[in-house]
Amino acid sequence: MQIPYLKMHGAGNRIVVVDRRDDNLPPPDSRTLSSLADEASGPGFDQLMWVTAAADPKNVASYRVFNADGSEVEQCGNGVRCVVRMLTQNGVDERTLSLESPAGIVQARVLDDGLITIAMGAPEFAPERVPFIAGSTGIRDALEVDGRTVDVAVVSMGNPHCVLRVDDVETADVAGLGPAIENHERFPERTNVGFMAVLDRETIDLRVHERGVGETRACGTGACAAAVIGRKLGLLGDEVRVRLPGGQLVVSWRGDTDTVWLTGDAELISEGTMDI
Repeated sequence: MQIPYLKMHGAGNRIVVVDRRDDNLPPPDSRTLSSLADEASGPGFDQLMWVTAAADPKNVASYRVFNADGSEVEQCGNGVRCVVRMLTQNGVDERTLSLESPAGIVQARVLDDGLITIAMGAPEFAPERVPFIAGSTGIRDALEVDGRTVDVAVVSMGNPHCVLRVDDVETADVAGLGPAIENHERFPERTNVGFMAVLDRETIDLRVHERGVGETRACGTGACAAAVIGRKLGLLGDEVRVRLPGGQLVVSWRGDTDTVWLTGDAELISEGTMDI
């Protein structure tokens, strides 16, 4: 069966958006999705956003998120912006939208400059909500990885994140520590791993090893997690510019139980059809 898709990117994060609001066609199985994520056999993507009609008419649409390995995950900040761009270019004449997601209702706004800002919800620090098997009661913890002890901080942004502070993201051991921490036994559902270098109170550099994908050029929830952890540790302010290999995002968080806002671009790369 041939179905149309849009291939987009948010800050360099490759996103494929499939719009099935008309028929609510279910997504293919994980093996098929994994094949489609490979540019040798499909459009190629880091995440695929499968969009269907909303259950509640007050919301514009519903979406599900799939990683490149075919696994379904809870949220993708860059992917949500791409979904919003698709909707506003295909008949949704609204500047403020609400969407249904596995992580709950998501609010989005299209700004005057064309950027899109997403309400990502409040961060969750309780280990059982991440989930994470904690070894301490504070925000920071020690993780034994490949014979060395790594200082980490853990948070959920609708999906699990582990953040490491590094001096320089260029020399950070993303290829080694990323998969080792992703699959660490203390993360029962695996985790995304962020490597953060704090430049000043308003700016960080970040590289992210994504669960089920590997290192990507950008990760929206990873940007949120790093900014939140940095603020929680007293290193960052309320609004943070996050510089990633694929582009720049802005994260705003006032602390406590306030929602985290993620702002960035969403650009079309190509469109076509794929066989499922």
